[in-house]
Amino acid sequence: MAVKLRLRRMGKKKQPIYKVVAADARSPRDGRFIEAIGTYNPLTDPATVVLKEERALYWLGVGAQPTDTVKSILRKEGIWYRFSLMKKGLPEEEINAKMDEWYKARSEKIAKAVKEEKKAEPEVKEEVKEEAETEEKQEDKAEEATDAASEAADSEEEKSSEEN
Repeated sequence: MAVKLRLRRMGKKKQPIYKVVAADARSPRDGRFIEAIGTYNPLTDPATVVLKEERALYWLGVGAQPTDTVKSILRKEGIWYRFSLMKKGLPEEEINAKMDEWYKARSEKIAKAVKEEKKAEPEVKEEVKEEAETEEKQEDKAEEATDAASEAADSEEEKSSEEN
């Protein structure tokens, strides 16, 4: 029996939440599964992932094949890295040391991304402010042109009324 680690869709219409499950490859997407090993909510920012790491490693160890999406989730959570280190036959202490390095690098990367995002926010605000100012100027010009046209029309009406 070929086992796959894949997503099982749950939740309401337009509000998906997924269970990460170990299922027979022949069963349908939302059909029968062997074991639920976690959840994935893509609607939160950032996406929420809760996994039973030991069970995921167990299923990977016995040959379960993850789908592309589940594999990317496992990579982001570090489970795939731990599994690859275990496959190499490294001792548990060395695996834990490498995982600690990985977690530090990951947290630094996240902190850097947040910092860049905060820097980008004032720039975006300035751009929005500049766009609003240019729109106001264009509106003012349009109003002036409209006023000038209406004044010209009024003066023509006065001339025509004086002639009559």
